[in-house]
Amino acid sequence: MNRVLLGSFALLIFIATGCAKKPNLYVSDEVMQEFEPAYFDFNYLNAKARIVIEDQNGKTTRGTLNIRAKKDSVIWFSVTPGLGIEALRGIITTDKIRVKDRINGQDVNLGYEEFEDRFGLKLSLPLFQNLIYANIPQEFSYRDRLLRIGKYFELTQTRDKIRYHSRVGTTHGKVEELTVTSMDDKGALLANYPSFKDINNQPFPNAALLKISFNIDGETQNSIIHIDISTISVTDTPISFPFQF
Repeated sequence: MNRVLLGSFALLIFIATGCAKKPNLYVSDEVMQEFEPAYFDFNYLNAKARIVIEDQNGKTTRGTLNIRAKKDSVIWFSVTPGLGIEALRGIITTDKIRVKDRINGQDVNLGYEEFEDRFGLKLSLPLFQNLIYANIPQEFSYRDRLLRIGKYFELTQTRDKIRYHSRVGTTHGKVEELTVTSMDDKGALLANYPSFKDINNQPFPNAALLKISFNIDGETQNSIIHIDISTISVTDTPISFPFQF
């Protein structure tokens, strides 16, 4: 699996404003009263999307992305390019990341600590879930900085040498734009969620644009990923997550 694709899915499975108004800084109990971030609630999820990956050399890969998930337990994904042959399959659990690269044979089977030692990225299943579902990236606390500007909340969080800046819509409580920056210059991500679809009376991002920059072995890699979800369903009936090396 090439470096761009690996970095992209590692961060994944990770702009315009309204009329300008004077920022209002909310503190203490006012924050909890005014700020109500929405978390997508489900038991099992199944989704299909169109995906386009553009690397820094101008190469474009188009295909189909399938996602399956069990809440707080597992995220499974598969990428099939235009030829109809599966190129990539991965599974993210509470303890590790596993990716089967059927094209290049560069598989990944790492715990989160091993992954951080190798790529300099601190990841977790909850963080992957929040990126996919456009939830705020980290649990909100009083140490975070929160302002309201017009129709958006601006939330800044710092965890483990990573700074997260989220623009959260006041109408639905979902992240519409997210900037993730490593404080030791190991990488950055910009995620934009331009539209949402109602799923079981909950907003779900049915499109995403990701701009990713990361360092591997001293080299900077950049990529842009477009995701357009075509179908999504949630159920209480268990589904399978087939994976083997």
